[in-house]
Amino acid sequence: MSKKLLILILLTLAACASKPIVLYAQTVVESTTDSTSKVDSSGKTIVISPPPSAISPSAGGSSQDLCTVGISGAVQTQILGISTGETVTDQNCERLKISKTLYDFGMKVAAVSVLCQDRRVHDAMGMAGTPCPFDGKIGDDAKLEWKKPSGKKKIPPLIIPETKQDVQKRQWDTGKSVIGGALLVLLMFAAGG
Repeated sequence: MSKKLLILILLTLAACASKPIVLYAQTVVESTTDSTSKVDSSGKTIVISPPPSAISPSAGGSSQDLCTVGISGAVQTQILGISTGETVTDQNCERLKISKTLYDFGMKVAAVSVLCQDRRVHDAMGMAGTPCPFDGKIGDDAKLEWKKPSGKKKIPPLIIPETKQDVQKRQWDTGKSVIGGALLVLLMFAAGG
């Protein structure tokens, strides 16, 4: 061996003795991945909230001089809300106001005649011995005219006041028709859509 080679080996061993020898193995792996991905996505959002409220309209007269009564109502379900309102004329109130106005103008017989258009007043006047006026006749002359067949035809009809049950039945029947009509419209809408 040559001297140079021996020195190189000694130097290498000396260097190795001062530092530990660590051998690393390196492996190279080559990999190719070929992928295709298709994502179809659809979503459904359900919003749960209460339906808007059916609010009854205000159907009242703001003046005390009106002979009307306001009636309103509303029904609300999870699907449908219906509200309605109307004013109803009070015939007796109108009769009293007209009679009062005629009396204030000095037309006392005309004022009593207006009140006598109510059968209850007509019967009460007859029982009191002061019959309602008849074509400008008053007192005994009017009493004779009311007893004639032509006078009996002019007696106002007896109006039977509605009971609470009558009003409730009428309202129930109206409510059934409104709800039935609304359901029919919904069915027609559902069938067409």
